[in-house]
Amino acid sequence: MSVIDTFRLDGKVAIVTGSARGLGQSIAIGLADAGADVFLVDTLAGEETAAAIRQLGRQAAICQYDLLGLASDRAEQLIAQCNSSLGGVDILVNNAGIIRRDTAVDFSERDWREVLSINLDAAFYLSQAAARHFVAKQRPGKIINMASMLSFQGGVTVVSYAAAKSAIAGMTRALANEWAADKIFVNALAPGYFATELTRGIRSDPVREAELLQRIPAGRWGVPEDLQGPVVFLASAASNYLNGTILAVDGGWLSR
Repeated sequence: MSVIDTFRLDGKVAIVTGSARGLGQSIAIGLADAGADVFLVDTLAGEETAAAIRQLGRQAAICQYDLLGLASDRAEQLIAQCNSSLGGVDILVNNAGIIRRDTAVDFSERDWREVLSINLDAAFYLSQAAARHFVAKQRPGKIINMASMLSFQGGVTVVSYAAAKSAIAGMTRALANEWAADKIFVNALAPGYFATELTRGIRSDPVREAELLQRIPAGRWGVPEDLQGPVVFLASAASNYLNGTILAVDGGWLSR
């Protein structure tokens, strides 16, 4: 097999949460372009993403579902639903996430719990269910979590998001340690500042936006397509000796 061939995902099935728009949509399309069929999980309708995947000649199945309050049993059902719809599960991308902003002293219990529920709890329960599936089927698997620059930094007025993303980094390493012997590869992407709905507020503030761009060596915001290559790498055989890594895709932000 050539090096280029190790990046191919032909015959693989991927689950991508938060895949109806933004980074998740681009990730799902990138995986399909590399050959994977994709199971799309989002609170929003995923027809646009599914149509783009089918145009690439791959299969797409849509599961419109809210991950808030996801419990272990429902995570098992989602994995089983993907297996039934597309004939297997090989890759899980825990991309779904929300952010709430307020000062720490005023941060509400509801905002704290909802951010942790979607950004952390759902990622763990889905990872757990996927790992059980991989072990039961005696097949290798790839789990890709979505970390953040705030896995390394504290940020301002985003205490629950920073807590969740820091925990994602730790969880990624812990699961990698436990599951490596079963050929389950657990890694994470840590996007920097991307032009998405989550950053609309910052991008609408000319002063704040200028400050951020000055700090980014690349001199620009990331665009969703910037994650396609990294996610295909982590999902493919090309990364079969990579485990527990938090891969920053940040235009050089952390190096500054």
